[in-house]
Amino acid sequence: FATMGQILAVDFGKKRCGLAATDDLRIIASGLDTVETTALMEFLRNYFGENSVDEVVIGLPIDLKGNMSEVEQDIQKFIEEFKSEFPEVSVVRFDERFTSKIASYFISQSGKNKKQRQEKGLIDKVSATLILQQYLEQKL
Repeated sequence: FATMGQILAVDFGKKRCGLAATDDLRIIASGLDTVETTALMEFLRNYFGENSVDEVVIGLPIDLKGNMSEVEQDIQKFIEEFKSEFPEVSVVRFDERFTSKIASYFISQSGKNKKQRQEKGLIDKVSATLILQQYLEQKL
């Protein structure tokens, strides 16, 4: 029984990134944190230092018309940097078209007050969790 590393998901944004990770058995996806995009690599260095991560899932920002959003260029730069720093971790792209909308909906349904609902950081983290959850379901 080989030990598996976690799968980490990144909901990448120009200002902030939402992060989610699985447990070591890769059964449950939970929201991890929301970090400033400029601090993302440093966060990952620390996280990878303390946790075994095999795979990183990064949302593919496609709009409803099927066009790539402009943040994709930033994501490509990030992936290059990531791969040179963590060559042993595989990077997977996952269509995240509906996750931000679903995240907003889930948060609005969960009875949090309006100020908390509008807190974008929460949405980013929930989006990353949903990306990861959907990715895990597809892998089964």
